[in-house]
Amino acid sequence: MKIGELARKTGKTSRALHLYEELGLLQPATRTEGGFRLYGADEIARVYWISKLQDMGFSLPQIQSLLGSVAASATAPEAMQGVRELFRAKLDETRKQVTRLLQLERDLAESLAYLEGCRVCSEPAAPEICSSCASDRRGDEPTPSLVAGIHRGPRRAAEADAEGDAPAGQHERTEHP
Repeated sequence: MKIGELARKTGKTSRALHLYEELGLLQPATRTEGGFRLYGADEIARVYWISKLQDMGFSLPQIQSLLGSVAASATAPEAMQGVRELFRAKLDETRKQVTRLLQLERDLAESLAYLEGCRVCSEPAAPEICSSCASDRRGDEPTPSLVAGIHRGPRRAAEADAEGDAPAGQHERTEHP
């Protein structure tokens, strides 16, 4: 297939594929007598591989360096040791990011559930009272940090300091990693 078809099949632009070639990340399988580049299944796989590495946060120069290291290795086990170490580090980083995102998901879900009670609030339009909602619906439920922070601006922080309350941004829930 020609470069335009490879671009359509992989969702990349022809320009991106040319860049991959310039960087040595992609080579055409062959060329026609007229000089057109032709690509096959291996090149489709290579483009998908490059895309996956980019999704993982690798830049094109980093991918280029990875391929250079593999090519410069004396043995296959040596070549794969570097890849293994790189992927292990990326897996650790990804797991940490997943943990942070799961905490964010919990915080958002908790805040949204809390905010549902605000739909039926009969208090006058005075948002400053929301951070210390005393509604019967709340009981002794603490205000989630994502909601409490809305009302903990500079003015509220100064008031809290004057009253001996917790500093701005601090709340009962400080379990964030």
